[in-house]
Amino acid sequence: MKILLASLLGVTQLSAAVAGPAKPNIVFILADDLGYMDIGANHPGTFYETPNIDALAAKAMRFTQGHAACPVCSPTRASIMTGKYPPRTGVTNFIGFNRPGKCLPAPNQDHLALEEVTLAEALREAGYTNFFAGKWHLGDGGFSPNAQGFGPGLVGKNQFYYPPDASPPDPRNDPKTTDRIADAAVRFIEANKDRPFFAYLPFQAVHIPIGAKPELIEKYQRKKTTAPDDAWGTERASKVRLVQNRADYAAMVEQMDAAIGRVLAALERNQLDDRTIVVFTSDNGGLATAEGHPTSNLPLRAGKGWLYQGGIRVPWIIRAPGLTRAGSVCDTPVTSTDFYPTMLALAGLPPRPEQHVDGVSLVPLLGGKPLQRGPLFWHFPHYGNQGGAPGGAVRDGDWKLIEWYEDGSLELFNLSADPAEKHNLAAANPAKTNELKTKLAAWRKQVNAVMPTPNPGHNAKGVNSDSPM
Repeated sequence: MKILLASLLGVTQLSAAVAGPAKPNIVFILADDLGYMDIGANHPGTFYETPNIDALAAKAMRFTQGHAACPVCSPTRASIMTGKYPPRTGVTNFIGFNRPGKCLPAPNQDHLALEEVTLAEALREAGYTNFFAGKWHLGDGGFSPNAQGFGPGLVGKNQFYYPPDASPPDPRNDPKTTDRIADAAVRFIEANKDRPFFAYLPFQAVHIPIGAKPELIEKYQRKKTTAPDDAWGTERASKVRLVQNRADYAAMVEQMDAAIGRVLAALERNQLDDRTIVVFTSDNGGLATAEGHPTSNLPLRAGKGWLYQGGIRVPWIIRAPGLTRAGSVCDTPVTSTDFYPTMLALAGLPPRPEQHVDGVSLVPLLGGKPLQRGPLFWHFPHYGNQGGAPGGAVRDGDWKLIEWYEDGSLELFNLSADPAEKHNLAAANPAKTNELKTKLAAWRKQVNAVMPTPNPGHNAKGVNSDSPM
């Protein structure tokens, strides 16, 4: 009852802070592959410069234990749009990729089903005007964002879509369309300042291939002369970067940060700050073990494509005017399924529990109240490009269990005492191991998770006779 009253009070406070339209605006900013340790608010010693993201954190609540629902992009994006864990949507790997290994991976849908009522559709039904520009990666053609609550009229292909009035791409100075996204968002904000809007900005940055303005790359090449030299470790058979010093990656981070700053400035310039919720997060952890190894997530282990914290713990900031205390910090573990019910609650809209079945409203946390979120779960029955293997995970409080599907091996970590996940306690604590293994198995059954199967084409040398990869 206390949590319910706190939730209602928080939403009332937010509504009271709103001048003009009864509903607050929502700006949801999603970075691509940005690691938890890539922003100054989380890591003051970072090589990268993120003054605008850090300034947002200073006015908002920063979650130190915010997680993506998957260590790769499409499933997390689906979880944001649906409030469901990836196995429920059938999107458990990034769309367009599914290779075999020792196991044959589980099937992976090539689109988000139209039967899902997305967050965008729920807000549009409530009178919101919606905006989209950037990376969709939940289906093309009839499954583009035009069919899922955005648009109509967005143009694009290969999972990337933009308003028809967006500036043309600039391959030299804007190779990731970072400025194109921000410029279109600013125009949208100025044109819709008198009505409630939902602006979803899924940036392409900082995903490979790396690209940024040449002058920014030159800036960080100079800065690199005083940075630590390259240092490397290993994660299974993968090389892992241990130092942040890539000039081109740093330039890409700064260009995105500057674009975010322009969007936030547009809200302030149009006197929308006090009635606009701002969310900033990433779809998975930083890329550290393959494909150029552009960043380091230390002290977090591994990165994108892995079920260790480097792959699933991400930057997570929410500013809800009238509710969140500026500069506040929350250490409660949360996950990306929670955005859907949280945004509905902050907008004063009724929940849709039949849709966001796995999400929990975080309004009590945003108001500084406690919330028993319950366990968090992951299911990644695939081989990625980053060296990880099929597996599942559960986090319950400080305890985390990883189950590797190839051989059933288990790893148990106490994240409070061992945030770097260096000490496997599975053998030393069989009771906790069995408890979490049972919870993970029950959850997989509940969400109809599809498991990988043995690969008859995989020989003892690790070669797939039926695959060129």
